[in-house]
Amino acid sequence: MNIKSLLLGSAAALAAVSGAQAADAIVAAQPEPMEYVRVCDAFGAGFFYIPGSETCLKIDGYVRFQTDFRRDLSGTSDWNSFTRGQVNFDARSDSELGTLRGYIALQGNALNSASRGVNVDQAFIEVGGLKVGYFFNWWDDGLSGETDALANNTAWNAIRYTYTAGAFYAGLAVDELESASYTSQLAPFGVARAVQPNNNIGIEGTVGGAFGSVKAAIVGGYDIDQENGALRMIATADLGPGTLGFAVAWASGQNAYYDASEWTVAAEYAVKVTDKFKITPGFQYFWTIDQNRFGDFVGSRDAWKAGLTLDYQLAKNLSAKASVQYYDPDRAQESWSGYLRLQRSF
Repeated sequence: MNIKSLLLGSAAALAAVSGAQAADAIVAAQPEPMEYVRVCDAFGAGFFYIPGSETCLKIDGYVRFQTDFRRDLSGTSDWNSFTRGQVNFDARSDSELGTLRGYIALQGNALNSASRGVNVDQAFIEVGGLKVGYFFNWWDDGLSGETDALANNTAWNAIRYTYTAGAFYAGLAVDELESASYTSQLAPFGVARAVQPNNNIGIEGTVGGAFGSVKAAIVGGYDIDQENGALRMIATADLGPGTLGFAVAWASGQNAYYDASEWTVAAEYAVKVTDKFKITPGFQYFWTIDQNRFGDFVGSRDAWKAGLTLDYQLAKNLSAKASVQYYDPDRAQESWSGYLRLQRSF
């Protein structure tokens, strides 16, 4: 064996050893078992189990583009567009106290480049019939169209309990009325009524149920700070090709729940022309719309409102809505208002 053969043989042996060591160093780790997302059908469609837990979660929401417009008969007109995005998180699980629910709805609005932001639309905890947090109250349950004006404020921090027995339900709630808004009407002789700061609480109660195709609910609210309250009844029934809705409301004076007038009645008829197209005409009449500086209803001015809402399903999860409303108060300027909307839900 010469020197050349010895060197070649040594190099080959060294390469073989090095290769074996390198191969030993790149041993792939055994894959860990993967937990696939499991469908949770205990609470309805769209829920899935959060991996590693027995909590079911549903995520949904929408993206909306809308253009609002308004015009009074004096010639003044205005329009404005905005974009909204909302994401909802609904978590539920079984517990010793019944179904335990946590809900968060985040809503972002972009009015223009200088006015954009995200807010909590709702956030609450619910277990059994008890519900606490910031959420839409019973006054938010109006008619399905866009003509009716049957509530001032529809969301607060609140504590409420609802008892349900089949199609019947009854409930009681305590609301924090801080920063509540009120209807801005001028009393006779052009004197603006004084709205006192409201940092107190309100009491709500409701009773309702379904009787075949007829659904009815009564809700009442008492504003402790203003020492006034309101009552409202809403009923709907399937009639012919559509659904008839009727509402009546009364207010004793200035309060956070409803105070646009002393009395009001509203009606609508939602007709489903096709599986994708719905037409909803509506009408509302207001008796005694003025208040004095003490928040009492005074005078003889009434008002009425009529409108039409069109809903069209362009595709699955894509809808369009158009609404136009006419408002005519006694001895004051009439006005037109409405909007055009495109919404993608998920």
